[in-house]
Amino acid sequence: MTAGEGIIYLDHNATTPVHPSVLEVMLPYWESAAGNPSSLHRSGVQARQGVEEARASLASALLCDPEEIHFTSGGTEADNWAIKGLSAADAGKIITSAVEHHAVLHSCQHLQGSGREVVYLPVDTHGQLDLQALEDIIEGGDVSLLSIMHANNETGSLQPVVEAGEMARERGILFHVDAVQTFGKVPVHPAALNADAVSMSAHKINGPKGVGALYLRSGTAIEPLMHGGDHEGGVRAGTENVAGIVGFGRASQLCQQQLDHAPEQWRQLRDHLEAGLSASVDDIVINGRSGPRMMNTSSIAFTGVESEAIVMGLDLAGIAVSSGSACASGKTDPSHVLLAMGLEPRLAASSVRFSIGLSNDQGEIDRVVEAVPEIVTRLRALSVF
Repeated sequence: MTAGEGIIYLDHNATTPVHPSVLEVMLPYWESAAGNPSSLHRSGVQARQGVEEARASLASALLCDPEEIHFTSGGTEADNWAIKGLSAADAGKIITSAVEHHAVLHSCQHLQGSGREVVYLPVDTHGQLDLQALEDIIEGGDVSLLSIMHANNETGSLQPVVEAGEMARERGILFHVDAVQTFGKVPVHPAALNADAVSMSAHKINGPKGVGALYLRSGTAIEPLMHGGDHEGGVRAGTENVAGIVGFGRASQLCQQQLDHAPEQWRQLRDHLEAGLSASVDDIVINGRSGPRMMNTSSIAFTGVESEAIVMGLDLAGIAVSSGSACASGKTDPSHVLLAMGLEPRLAASSVRFSIGLSNDQGEIDRVVEAVPEIVTRLRALSVF
């Protein structure tokens, strides 16, 4: 399974190729079982069965009740819904971090424009949330919602969500976890995270684009983001993306089957990549290296070269990487994540993200380690950056 013929694909945090068995289970729901899942005839019943089986698969992975899973159009919708919907009934402060995905940050900024107070917590040089700052703000009172990502999409830095969730739970504050980059790669159990809501996305785990989910703890009130029919337990209107949901369920099953070996394989490949590049390229910085990180992610700053030039050079060599978040593609400003971690702008603007997935092996990593030094050396010789 690859993302393109002859391509070494190291951009799995942006998206992943659909697994063949995921595509296989999706196909009938565009053909023989293409009914509306709200219809009572046989085709509709088949579609409904596919949706509910997928819901059960996600619930099994999360160790929750199927009724607590609500399907969405993706992680961005799940984040928007959690931020806007959970905070609707209480005018208290919203707390998040300075390194969140734009789906969270922009949702919070939207609410700020309507007069809501939002506090953006700082992080340290490893990208870790300042728990003391969180406690100080919570102790000040009048907080309605805390939203923290499980792992950062650019650096892979893992946040202390269990401890943050404990603080929130003790004080009756709703807690949302953006688990888009962790679900299916590490165990994500909302009860253990003290989470009231958890966002997920299918296309980060070799499932299809255009489908995600929001776990919502039973009994938690949320304002619907969209209004219409009585879908998804009456809280998320719109005919379900049946084929996508079925694919999400299958992708979730595959991830659970691989949790005992795939993450360690990714860690070995990441460490091999970082050791090889550290030995062959001068003046590089591995962002967040000393803190807890996702095992498949490496953010590396190549001093003196713009990241976009490296990305394009590697693309010409048949290697797909990223200069940061795919959702910020086309922007020339340095990463808000790296700036919040204390990197000076020029170093932040020279950072490249390598993210590993099921399609990668050591031979590919060796080829990347061989290709990068020549590209960086050539670009440094030409650079006025």
